[in-house]
Amino acid sequence: MAGRDRVVHLLRQLERAACRCPAHSNTFHQGVRAAPCTVRKTDYAFEMASSNIRYGEGVSKEIGMDLQNLGAKNVCVMTDRNLSQLPPVKAVLESLVKNGVKYKVYDNVRVEPTDSSFKDAISFAKNHAFDVFVAVGGGSVIDTCKAANLYACHPDADFLDFVNAPIGKGKPVSGAVKPLIAVPTTAGTGSETTGVAIFDYEPLKAKTGIASRAIRPTLGIVDPMHTLSMPERVAANSGFDVLCHALESYTALPYDQRSPCPTNPINRPAYQGSNPISDVWSRHALHVVAKYMKRAVRDPEDLEARSSMHLASVFAGIGFGNAGVHLCHGMSYPIAGNVKTHSAKGYNVEHPLVPHGLSVVLTSPAVFNFTAPMCPERHLEAAEILGADIWQVKREDAGAVLADTLRQILFDLHMEDGLGAVGYTKDDIPALVKGTIPQERVTKLSPRAHTEEDLSRLFEASMKLY
Repeated sequence: MAGRDRVVHLLRQLERAACRCPAHSNTFHQGVRAAPCTVRKTDYAFEMASSNIRYGEGVSKEIGMDLQNLGAKNVCVMTDRNLSQLPPVKAVLESLVKNGVKYKVYDNVRVEPTDSSFKDAISFAKNHAFDVFVAVGGGSVIDTCKAANLYACHPDADFLDFVNAPIGKGKPVSGAVKPLIAVPTTAGTGSETTGVAIFDYEPLKAKTGIASRAIRPTLGIVDPMHTLSMPERVAANSGFDVLCHALESYTALPYDQRSPCPTNPINRPAYQGSNPISDVWSRHALHVVAKYMKRAVRDPEDLEARSSMHLASVFAGIGFGNAGVHLCHGMSYPIAGNVKTHSAKGYNVEHPLVPHGLSVVLTSPAVFNFTAPMCPERHLEAAEILGADIWQVKREDAGAVLADTLRQILFDLHMEDGLGAVGYTKDDIPALVKGTIPQERVTKLSPRAHTEEDLSRLFEASMKLY
């Protein structure tokens, strides 16, 4: 009997010593025995949601037929002023005219939208009783169109009703919205696949958003021809957004460790934590980024590379749209929201701007060095996919290896040398930390718990990269 007890004791010790990384945890891959949420503190289930996606060169020409098939009588086409003169918008409008679809164009979308710019678009939508929405542009356009659709369909709602807590009330969307077709023109945000709309909340100088499966597009029309109009810097920043979407969702807190457990499925968040299905999409996106991103940035005429990055954006969007992101994105919001005078290359805008992808990736070396101890195998796997030699690398060095790999990619693509290069100093760190704290919706998905002091150290480590 004593011998059997000793065997049981040793097995339990081995179980405790085993890697708890979700990539190698048997409980993660084989499922968790569900208990009612009145008992459990953490979730026991995850669900997958994504827009329908149509992909192909020149596929934008089909959108007029799609609108006819929907029985559309009055269509809102949203874009920005730069894009309104470029081939992607022209191709969409030609298809609408050819198919006799009545439409109105709203081209006042702000690059990196604010609550004010959202409200302007919402007002436009409310005044015209549209029955279908079409967004032609990058994440800023698609997110603005999602918000306009949502509030036009909920005319009595206060603006903060659906905005994520703690800035807003975070109410679930229970009513129906109109169909929305998204035509992405950048290979980055993945907004055509998700139910998330991000904006700068000007009173707090912090980014926040609306997150609900109800607002995800009905259809994403992914036409790689549109990516040929992206300037080099836009391609780079968009590509780094794809990279961080994939890395953050793959290394996020596992879904069955996220709390609280929802008492009603309508309250299960869109960002649920890493899960076996999102893992497939995120990992594949990393492989595509590793193969094609540098080519896509360096040669705007490389249709194979730009097409591949456009698909990688979709893949990563499906991954993070259900798993979520964590610290890089949570910390990026005050970086973008507190911008002073930085002028972004390749963006024809009149206001200071730190593009979203840039604001995300500048903290990535510090962030993944910080999170690696919680799931080192996943960090090492990501580093290997991105080109690192991990032969004989120790688990405790996973963070340093992935951080160095990211720095090298940033350096090779001539990205700004840290937060200092976009106008920040150590004196700004308290404000950046303050702006990160409200981003709990994403920061709580970090696999490693963190304090305000940890955030301060991460911002400080990101001031200079090379």
